[in-house]
Amino acid sequence: MRLMRYPTHKQLMTALRTRVLSAIFTEMDITMLVNHDFTRRASVRPTDYDWVSSPRAGVDRVMLDRTGAEKARATSIVKYHPDSHFPEHHHPDGEEILVLTGVFSEGEHHYPAGWYMRNPPDSAHQPSSVSGATIFVKLRQMQQGEHTHLRLDTNDSDNWHKTVDGEECPLFSSAHENVSLRRFHPHRPILPDDLNRGAEILVLSGTLYEKGEVWPAGSWLRFPAGDIPGLTSGETGTLIYLKTGHLDQVALTGAQHE
Repeated sequence: MRLMRYPTHKQLMTALRTRVLSAIFTEMDITMLVNHDFTRRASVRPTDYDWVSSPRAGVDRVMLDRTGAEKARATSIVKYHPDSHFPEHHHPDGEEILVLTGVFSEGEHHYPAGWYMRNPPDSAHQPSSVSGATIFVKLRQMQQGEHTHLRLDTNDSDNWHKTVDGEECPLFSSAHENVSLRRFHPHRPILPDDLNRGAEILVLSGTLYEKGEVWPAGSWLRFPAGDIPGLTSGETGTLIYLKTGHLDQVALTGAQHE
């Protein structure tokens, strides 16, 4: 006999409160603040995920950090249910996407899990998914003047190279940020030099450890500039999305776009 696990009363009330507040804030265009203090650590594990409906039916999201109203500087995990879509829209301050599961589409172009995308400021697209997809999204976080329209398949071995601790797939690099996928061998330290200007990590597979803390696949972590964590990879190795070099600027100036 299979036992069913039901959410606790506290979990139900927290989820309900988040959904109600999100609906109110969306309707009234009120600023939402989620992990908005970039001078402090922030983290979300899969067990913390709180899926909130977007303004479009069939599209849900987990807000990882957010500063602004419905049009906000935001980092999210977004789930497109089968046959869901958004109408064509613009991104005045850019959009960064990593497809985590399923197939994500833009018009007639289709991107399976593993594709990395950058839509520069003032670009437009019409996102959808026929079969369903989950994506990691960063909105309104690009520098004005960036013009890179990028589509990169991280499943292609030609995009990877060997490192001392494993492998790296460079995604994007500029004076303001460095973005890559990093695959670490088991029990390896995540090098401090990678993190001394702040870092943002999404664990894609395997596990990260830090002083008794465990971060399984799906965990999101953000470390401010000057905070160098003692992270190590797990027993079977660890694959992460890693962005560095962008949080010292955010911490000093705050989120510019709301």
